[in-house]
Amino acid sequence: MIQGRLYVVSAPSGAGKTSLVKALMEREPRIQFSVSYTTRPRRPNEIPGRDYHFVDLERFNQMVEKQEFLEHARVFDNCYGTAVHTVQEALANGEQLLLEIDWQGARQVRARIPDACSIFILPPSRRALEERLKARSTDSDEVISRRLRDAAEDLGHWKEFDFVVVNDDFDRALADLQAIVDQRGAYLAARRPEVEQLAAALVNS
Repeated sequence: MIQGRLYVVSAPSGAGKTSLVKALMEREPRIQFSVSYTTRPRRPNEIPGRDYHFVDLERFNQMVEKQEFLEHARVFDNCYGTAVHTVQEALANGEQLLLEIDWQGARQVRARIPDACSIFILPPSRRALEERLKARSTDSDEVISRRLRDAAEDLGHWKEFDFVVVNDDFDRALADLQAIVDQRGAYLAARRPEVEQLAAALVNS
């Protein structure tokens, strides 16, 4: 029986993770996107069932109690989770599935599915991170400041991942993601000198 493959993509808020994942999905029909559950309010451009399954906190907590999540975490006062049945069914059917989740969720997934392929996306600089957050035009200045403060902690978890992609040039970063999916991504292994230097600069800036 052919077993599927699970990809886990994480990044600090503003690193461009969502845009890269969407672009990868458009060019890579073999990969299915796992739609997470969240208690976060829906943004104007989001479609329920495509971007997230939007539920209230009571429903989310019920799912936690029933152990219906492969992983779940609280991020920026909102809860996010991946339904375990979605992942189990996809892998059993030999599908390739991608989870776009934070480092907390990624850690839970690795504990339960050790052979999952984990990818962390880094911004090229602190300034780029701030500019991308402001360009969203969906968050207040207070929220942006908080996300920047929390980014330092998020950035500190890059070593837990198999691969690191630096989103300096979008097309190059997308090509790097494609290389990982195509099993050609050895040069993108997380623990390489240039990533060590960049991560240290990002955390200390």
